Amino acid sequence: MIYFDNSATTKVAPEVLATYDKVSQQVWGNPSSLNALGTQAHNLLEQARHQVASLLGVADHEIFFTSGGSEGDNWVIKGTAMAKYMHGKHLITSSVEHPAVLSTMAQLERLGFEVTYLPVDHQGRVRPADLKAALQPDTILVSVMAVNNEVGAIEPIDELADVLRAYPKVHFHVDAVQALGKGVQSLFMNDRVDFVSFSGHKFHAPRGVGFVYKKSGRKLEPLITGGGQEKNQRSSTENLPAIVGMARAMRLLLEHEDENVQQEQRVRQVIFDHISSKEKVHVFSGMGPAFAPHILTFAIEGVRGETVVHAFEHEGIYLSTTSACSSKDGAGSGTLSAMGVAPELATGVVRISLDGANTLEEAHEFNTVFDRLYEQFKMINS
Repeated sequence: MIYFDNSATTKVAPEVLATYDKVSQQVWGNPSSLNALGTQAHNLLEQARHQVASLLGVADHEIFFTSGGSEGDNWVIKGTAMAKYMHGKHLITSSVEHPAVLSTMAQLERLGFEVTYLPVDHQGRVRPADLKAALQPDTILVSVMAVNNEVGAIEPIDELADVLRAYPKVHFHVDAVQALGKGVQSLFMNDRVDFVSFSGHKFHAPRGVGFVYKKSGRKLEPLITGGGQEKNQRSSTENLPAIVGMARAMRLLLEHEDENVQQEQRVRQVIFDHISSKEKVHVFSGMGPAFAPHILTFAIEGVRGETVVHAFEHEGIYLSTTSACSSKDGAGSGTLSAMGVAPELATGVVRISLDGANTLEEAHEFNTVFDRLYEQFKMINS
């Protein structure tokens, strides 16, 4: 099996699974309980928080654990809307965000908020001038992802942050779900960024756990109220085994970040060079610094994306179409459409997403299978 669908989810690392199991078996008290077992659990929870904060270079009290990226995005956007609606009801995002952001914005529009969706250029990147032009006196939030999950475009967060320095009261949120461990941490941890959302299962932690960086002094209303966990910001008994496992996964990820990024770039380059030479193949992810090292998106003229995915699956190679959160709905690539790509190509998009464990041998095997399938598709289309 060759697994090229790491942007959808990653396999839990063996070390992380061992940590999860150990905590489940040995530290099963409720961190909110006053007894000794609760104190033991609470101390371990705070150790995990400290490790995550240290790896990002922020304070412990700025890290809040969640169930994943979607909850983090929802919390920051809706939490801002609830905290700041008396000051304004205008929000800004890009037209190529993850559904967790776009669907949340649409929900707020139905409640009377105004949302501006920034266009993107042919690479899928927001233009800072468009952000500046979109800002209004009642703007309360700007939300732009760090790395696009469909084509891997790296958004110009630094330049957007520079625009927003003149608007200190506007919340700036970055979805970094696809960006952690990809060599761009200084980008999304810019000092003008107020909130960053993360998801553990994108970097070999268990599913159902994530965290939000919330800059000290910035206010959000909680989405989940109840027991007052996470400093009254996110109630619900903490998933301690998953949180501790995620902290370990993050440490392992960042300890090996440079070598993983280099390996992903090498594997990606081998595939890019091969498929981009084909007459009927359109590659939408560039190889330059404007694109993340792990995502390579392409389409074959006249072939739907799901057809390509299932053809490769039959050969033991696992890819995806667009975002895993929308591919089963049969939706075409919203990012490609926003980039001005023709609908017949946008519905044919296929995404390869890599991990540092992927090898050059896998890349060569992919290319061999690609050639065989490409010829079959050409015969069918002719």
